[in-house]
Amino acid sequence: MKTIIYIVQKEFLQISRNKFLSRAIILIPIIQMLVLVYAATFEMKNIKICFVDQDKSTSSVSLIEKFSASPFFKIEGLTDNIEEAKEKIARNEADVVCLIPPKFSHDLTTLKSANIQILLNSINASTAQLSLGYCNAVIMSFSGEIIPHQVMVGNIPPSIAVRTRHWYNPDLNYKIYMAPGILVILVTVIGWLMAGMNLVSEKETGTIEQLNVTPIKKYEFILGKLIPFLIIGLIDLAFGMAIAHFLFKMPIEGSLLTLFVFAAIYLVAVLGIGLLISTVSNTQQQVLFVSFFFVMVFILMSGLFTAVENMPGWGQKLDLINPAAYFIRVIRMVLLKGSGFADISKELISISVYAVIINALAIWRYRKTV
Repeated sequence: MKTIIYIVQKEFLQISRNKFLSRAIILIPIIQMLVLVYAATFEMKNIKICFVDQDKSTSSVSLIEKFSASPFFKIEGLTDNIEEAKEKIARNEADVVCLIPPKFSHDLTTLKSANIQILLNSINASTAQLSLGYCNAVIMSFSGEIIPHQVMVGNIPPSIAVRTRHWYNPDLNYKIYMAPGILVILVTVIGWLMAGMNLVSEKETGTIEQLNVTPIKKYEFILGKLIPFLIIGLIDLAFGMAIAHFLFKMPIEGSLLTLFVFAAIYLVAVLGIGLLISTVSNTQQQVLFVSFFFVMVFILMSGLFTAVENMPGWGQKLDLINPAAYFIRVIRMVLLKGSGFADISKELISISVYAVIINALAIWRYRKTV
């Protein structure tokens, strides 16, 4: 045990002497939280919309004003020529064209189905789907204002009123959804890269040979390398959570003990991967190249941006060996839903087994000469 403590002390001393590393440990959480939480969002504002009003009635003007009042749309043109509106889409001067046909107002007052045509720039399918969703929401709101008036004059019978309640994120604030995922990226990158590059730097400077001829056992050496970055990762997680809570109003509904216990096991797994890669690498460039490949795959398939349930079957099975997928699911459950140990027991057992296996491989793969 004393040997491990001495190695940990040595690692902290080396980190404190490395000005770049010591600054990065503090600056990375701040920059990552301030930039990525704002940038990594599917929310859209200022969608450029052009109206083709061929009705020119009070109803069509009311509909256009409804879009104008929405924070998501920016009116880029008003015409009665559909070809002119199509040219705006072709020149990227408009994202959406809304065609209001003749007799639109007449169809509304005679209780026929009033049609509106929506043309979308669908080069980016995701953006087009979101734009269409926002259009439908505005049109449904407009329709909801027309129906009560018709009910009052006895034209149509009352309809069923639907009230929607959004659990865990009532304001549909996308920052609250993204902030926990960005925290996972934060601890993953810091733990994975720094632990892996630290061991390889020992090889490059030649100090690894001095350690190899000592009586230090392989598991003591790996644990001594792992513990400092485990502590740093937990500190950065706490620091990032504080930023997210006070700056983005991210709720903390669950137990911090539950979250940090899982985070500690997750970091052991991630640090083990970094150390395993470093045992088969001879330079820091090799570690960066291999780590970049795996980190990108793990993050993109973790459910940070797209739900794992929407992935194909083979992708969901591949996620069984993706530690980031477990942590992103758990951190959102604990922070936003208030889940406890019983709710995350499956993920906790899985990541614990993962951590044991990957660190056993790192210890086994580390070549030591006595």
